[in-house]
Formats: sequence, structure tokens, C-alpha cells
Amino acid sequence: MRDDDVLTAVRALAPALRERAAEAERLRRVPDASVGELEAAGFFRLLRPRAYGGLAADPAVFYAAVHEIAKACGSTGWAASVLGVHPWYVAQFEPRAQEEVWGADGPTRICSSHAPTGKVVPVDGGYRLSGRWHFSAGCDHAHWALLGGVVDDRDGRPVDMLTFLVPRADYRVDDVWDTVGLRGSGSNDILVEDAFVPAHRTLGYGPVTALRCPGQDIHPDPLYRLPYAAVFTTAVSTAMVGIAEGAHEDQVTAARERLKGPHGRRTAEDPFAQVRIARAAGEIDAARLQLHRNMTDLYALARGGAPIPMELRARTRRDQALATERAITAVDLLMENAGRGPLRVGDDVLQRAWRDLHTGHGQAANDVDRALVLYAQDALGMDVHDPML
Repeated sequence: MRDDDVLTAVRALAPALRERAAEAERLRRVPDASVGELEAAGFFRLLRPRAYGGLAADPAVFYAAVHEIAKACGSTGWAASVLGVHPWYVAQFEPRAQEEVWGADGPTRICSSHAPTGKVVPVDGGYRLSGRWHFSAGCDHAHWALLGGVVDDRDGRPVDMLTFLVPRADYRVDDVWDTVGLRGSGSNDILVEDAFVPAHRTLGYGPVTALRCPGQDIHPDPLYRLPYAAVFTTAVSTAMVGIAEGAHEDQVTAARERLKGPHGRRTAEDPFAQVRIARAAGEIDAARLQLHRNMTDLYALARGGAPIPMELRARTRRDQALATERAITAVDLLMENAGRGPLRVGDDVLQRAWRDLHTGHGQAANDVDRALVLYAQDALGMDVHDPML
């Protein structure tokens, strides 16, 4: 199977994913059929290492697939983007941990919750982990979880930030996800009760930021020499832009026939409606082009073995956040165009996109002001130390 074969297969799934969008909202999770079809299409193998049956694909192919999924169903796109990007992260762990995850070469999906909300206790050979982790998209369909945690010294002072790789047998999913938007993403809580995590199934934020992870010694592909924040957050931003484009396509089709105003004129004939449609398209195109440019530049450096400058990392972070802002702006413009239809409770593509985008904007990675400050600090020659870069 080639990268392009996966993308072709994902595009072929779009009508079925779109048809199940209402079902995803009702279930508050991605339907099993959708996950099974994405698995069969090879989507979850795109960023998985070749040594374990993956494709180690050009990241542009992965993001194009995320975009297509999110166009069809925002919740499925959001959950798939997160589940799909995690094989890249597990590939950064020690080889022993990767063997535990992928050694059997079966369907192995990985969810995450990186906010360090649990309790970590160092013990011989590893750590004891307990607590609750929130907002783990797609966790009902996962076999492993990546959970963030802070390690304190004897005086209770934080000395390290780690990601813990935990098997499904050591945690349970608490079904608490009941929201206005992204309802079908199944972003439930992960509960852990005094689970032992061996040291080889942990990864520090220091090596991740410095691009010096153990897994890079066994995977030669340039994909695994990209910055974590660039890879992970671009996945979420791409889903947001895909949601907006799906809404735009739906509204352009509807505008050709919809009547608007007291004189019964078609929306397509209203010049002000035309302006909003054009502006929305411009916002979506700008967002997508910026995301693509940054990842293309990053991947070119990784392929050439060149160091990745902080300037490019900061620009990537800036454009990730701005892409989500542009997506929201585009759908807000379309809402102004749509009249009263999307205000009714029901299965409306634009209404769902509006709710999904405004909900997704609350994700920490989509904090526009924070991203702009980081970019400006780097541009001004200030020292910037932030895990989001």
C-alpha cells in the first residue's frame, strides 16, 4: 500500500462518513463502522514506522487525509486527526515500548491527554500513576493512552514533565463527553488507579523539544525528525480547516436554490451574499496554504538532515493558531448568509460546523494570542522556551 492509495481510499469513504455525522452526534463518539473503515483504508498506518507495518508517509499526505475526513464529518475528523498522529509520537519512545505497542502487528490505536492532571510517584523501575485525564478524543476506540504527568522531587517541586504510555488494561474510560460541538469526537476522561508504568514507557519533554528521542535511533525516516508541536498541532488545525471547507461547499450548493429576503430572490443573486461566500473561501484557502507551506518547509529540512530553526517553529505555531481563527471567521461569514435555517435544532451541516469550530477553538493548541506572542518573542530576538514549539 502506498501513501496515495490511502488518500484515495479515504476520499472514497467521505460520503459514508458524511452520512454518519448525525449518528456520531447522537452516540457522542465516532461510530464503530467509521473507525473500522478508516483502519481498513490504512489511515492509522500513515505515520506508523515502516518497521512495524506502517508507511512513514510524507506528512502532507496525512494532513490531506485529515482534511478530507473533517470535511465529511467534523467530529470524525477531529478524533481521527488525534488518533492518527499518535503513532508518530510513539515512534519517539524507546524501542522496547514500541515493541510492546506494535509487536503483534494488529490494529493499535492510541489516544492521549497531555495536561498533567494526574499524580505521579517515582518507584523502582518506573512510576505509579493515578488520577483523571480530560478530553481524550477517540479514546473509546484506543488500545493505549499517552498521558502527561509532572514528576516532583522530595520537596514537592516539579523537576520533569513526562508522557506516560499506558495500556488499555491499566485505565478505564469515563463517559462524560456531552458538549455543544464536536459531540461525536468522544473526548471522554481517562481514569487510572495506581498503575505501574515502567521507565521505558515514558518520554521526557526535554528530548522531545530538542529532537533527540530514543526512537530516532531506529527509524531513519525524516518524518520522525520533525518537532512534536508542529506535527501534533497541525493535525488539529487541519481538522478545523477541513470542517470549514465542508461547510463552505455545502453552503455554496444550498445558495444556488435558497430564497432570501422579502422579495424571494435567490441567495446566489445577492451581491452581499456573494461577497461573504468569497471572503469565506479566501480565509479557508489562506489557512490551508499556510499550514501546507510550513509542513513542506519543515519536511524538506528534515529530509536534508538540516537543523530546524526556531524561527520556522515559531512561524508554524503562529499559523496553526491563525488557521483555526480563519476557519471560524469563514463559518461565521457563512452563518450570516444562511438566514434562519441553521438556527433550528436539527441535522444541519453549517450549524454543526459552527458548533464544532467554536468548541474546538477552546483546545489549548488553538490559543491564538499565546501563539502570536511566541512568534513575536522569537522575531524580536528574545529567548523562547515553550513546549508548544
